[in-house]
Amino acid sequence: MGSQSLCLGPLPTIPQMAVFDVCVRGSGPVAMAAALALARLGLAVAWTGQRGAPAAGDVRTYALNAASARLLATLKIWDSLPADARTPMFDIRVEGDRADAALQFSSFSHAGEPLGWLVDAAELEAGLAAALRFAPHVSQVADGADAALQVLAEGHASAARARLAVPMEVHAYGQHGLAARVVADRGHAGQARQWFGAPDVLALLPFDRPDAGCSYGLVWSLPDARAQALQTCDTATFEAELQAATGGAAGTLRLASARSSWPLVLAQAQAVCGPGWVLLGDAAHRVHPLAGQGLNLGLADVTVLADLLAARAAREPWRALGDEKLLRRYARARLLPTQAMGLVTDGLQRLFAHPSPLARELRNRGLDLVDHLPLLKRALVRQAMGT
Repeated sequence: MGSQSLCLGPLPTIPQMAVFDVCVRGSGPVAMAAALALARLGLAVAWTGQRGAPAAGDVRTYALNAASARLLATLKIWDSLPADARTPMFDIRVEGDRADAALQFSSFSHAGEPLGWLVDAAELEAGLAAALRFAPHVSQVADGADAALQVLAEGHASAARARLAVPMEVHAYGQHGLAARVVADRGHAGQARQWFGAPDVLALLPFDRPDAGCSYGLVWSLPDARAQALQTCDTATFEAELQAATGGAAGTLRLASARSSWPLVLAQAQAVCGPGWVLLGDAAHRVHPLAGQGLNLGLADVTVLADLLAARAAREPWRALGDEKLLRRYARARLLPTQAMGLVTDGLQRLFAHPSPLARELRNRGLDLVDHLPLLKRALVRQAMGT
């Protein structure tokens, strides 16, 4: 043959076929947490979300309870967050629409543990996305993949839920939530403040961005027209309206970000599981933000589903991941917590939105009554903390 060589050209290749146990649909924090949690079980996970950087200018803050923080710690996300992107909340003061009606919660009744944490939404989503880049059992797919179990966490406008023809019962409040970052001229000392007006609900959530120790995440629930007006008015007008609504209780407040808003609804899917599929997060349920529990409910969905599939692997490995009997256990476990939170937030919203003098008297007396019932207060705190 001498120096001659045989050139065969490029060899044909056979595409490797990926086999997945689970396909997680969605790009938000619930979907990303679900992909990570299920991959930790050794399941091969297809994920339809994007690993790109979060949108710039995100002014949202998530209020997370202890149960959500534990899940994120298990997923190696919690400790990776920048120190100023998570702020502990040690006290909550709730005021009615009468000066002497107030309710105070304190971490001192719970061994000094924070009542919750305020987390920068963009940083949390960036941390989850970074973890997914290094998750060995997670593969990013563009349009979904065949899998024994489809986890649908696409948010309230879930296309996959629509294709399954699962009805979603939606009650619109005729309100928008308005979010922004504000800075006070005095420290927040880890105290959250909330004002129940008629029909506004305003919350100042202690945060360390942009100025450590004296910043807040603002969440203000307002009738649609008023929300639109406050969304588009000039900064001076907005700050004056905010100062009037808070009465100076948190000091002089300065707007420190853009403003964003979204429509508020109460929603519940008529079914959250079926053969080979399950709904998580806003794809399954939405509640009024007055209790700050929306993301906590979604992350609790993730925890329950992951625990259920871990128990299946240990006790019933013969049962398919998409077995409807198995998934009904998830539905039963999540029914009471999600419906109870929906009823509580809806009831509070309706009570404080009602303009009658009788409703005003009842709601303000109710705040005073609860404030003088320490056992009930501790139970409410435990529920909010997810403990």
